[in-house]
Amino acid sequence: MSSLRGTVAEGGRAEAGVDLAPGARRLVHVNGRVQPGEPVVIVTDPTMRRYADAVARAAREADAAVTVCVIPMRDQDGQEPPPPVARAMAEAAVIFSPVRISITHTRAMRAALDAGARVCMMTAYTDAIMTSPALLETDFEAQAGLCRRLGAAFTEGESVRLTSPRGTDLRFGIEGRVANVLTNIPAPGELAPVPDIEVNVVPVTGSAEGTLIADASVPYLGIGVLEEPMVCRVRGGYITEMIGGAQADFLREHLESFGDRYCFNVAELGVGLNPNARLTGEMLEDEGVMGTIHVGIGTSHTLGGEIVAPTHYDLLMWEPTIAVDGRVVQRGREVLV
Repeated sequence: MSSLRGTVAEGGRAEAGVDLAPGARRLVHVNGRVQPGEPVVIVTDPTMRRYADAVARAAREADAAVTVCVIPMRDQDGQEPPPPVARAMAEAAVIFSPVRISITHTRAMRAALDAGARVCMMTAYTDAIMTSPALLETDFEAQAGLCRRLGAAFTEGESVRLTSPRGTDLRFGIEGRVANVLTNIPAPGELAPVPDIEVNVVPVTGSAEGTLIADASVPYLGIGVLEEPMVCRVRGGYITEMIGGAQADFLREHLESFGDRYCFNVAELGVGLNPNARLTGEMLEDEGVMGTIHVGIGTSHTLGGEIVAPTHYDLLMWEPTIAVDGRVVQRGREVLV
């Protein structure tokens, strides 16, 4: 096993009684479908070495050609990995990314996908995720058909209306957009934010109008499960007002600190489709919870849009109703396609 190191440091020690091997094997064999001889690149940071090492062992057991790249801690989500790591990613058949700070929405990841990599995202993994029913017990193949049908509804649609019992009422165009179908068994050129099964679509830039009320979580920046609803007013495709207590104030002030309007761009509608996922405050499980949707704000480029921002964060809400061209395709936990 070779190693590209931006920083040499020890990851966290294993907690007593926590066996990471079953989760690592699921990631390698079920999600990554790693084959003998395939070049596998694992991008990690000093705080996440335990998970990288567990996946590396499982990939070596599968006779893959494994490279572990240990990068310095990123300052913020979406910061590019070092150039040597980006080059390694571009040559990989399969990428795993157990990192504390997300590298999903980066040019390096886009280049790797364009080169045909199958990518299993492991941002901010924890022992709870690595041992969760969402990873260990979910039949990802069984959910794939539902994912593809919902993806087709978005791809073929022109407009979306999103509502909720809390008072969300958001409209936007999707004409010409191609949905991202994240079954978590990725084909070449696809992302899998394991164990978050989801389908997402990028609104037409500038088209979003209305009100978004997040009442589930914002699983970034340590915010987690929301203590009170976060109310966002949307005009011309951008959040123009964000209120709702200390958590809303913290997120708004963080976004404003960049001095970049694009941080408030309405970038994504994502639908959670993992029946075993639970709301925990951790991004890769929260965003897969059945009966929730998330609205991403900031960068849309990695998902198929035009906007490149310094950030991309997701705001989750419960009990959505989604109508595409007037036809309801989701109501609460029920997907009607």
